[in-house]
Amino acid sequence: QVQLVESGGGLVQAGGSLRLSCAASGGTFRNYAMGWFRQVPGKGREFVSLISQGGSTIYTESVKGRFTISRDNAKNTVDLQMSSLKPEDTAVYFCAADQYGRWVMTPQGFDYWGQGTQVTVSS
Repeated sequence: QVQLVESGGGLVQAGGSLRLSCAASGGTFRNYAMGWFRQVPGKGREFVSLISQGGSTIYTESVKGRFTISRDNAKNTVDLQMSSLKPEDTAVYFCAADQYGRWVMTPQGFDYWGQGTQVTVSS
């Protein structure tokens, strides 16, 4: 069983930056594709970014050029560096692990989830 714990959320002004981190335990981290999703009240989880076991990355269009996903297999962590934040980035951000390397951008493609961390961007 894989446990994921996010950290790094908070309140930031528009244009600012935050770095989210997700620590994994209980599995073989290097074998998992890792993703970040976000969710606002009343809506489903929205794909943000994905990094493969080999380090390939993909982003949703709205965050391209502003967010960067990275992983450290030695530390069992995946980070999301967020810059030029906008009020519409406000959400709970979730880390997720795909143990099969499906390379899909939907919540159904992930097997394990963290508890989420709140990101609030003020205008």
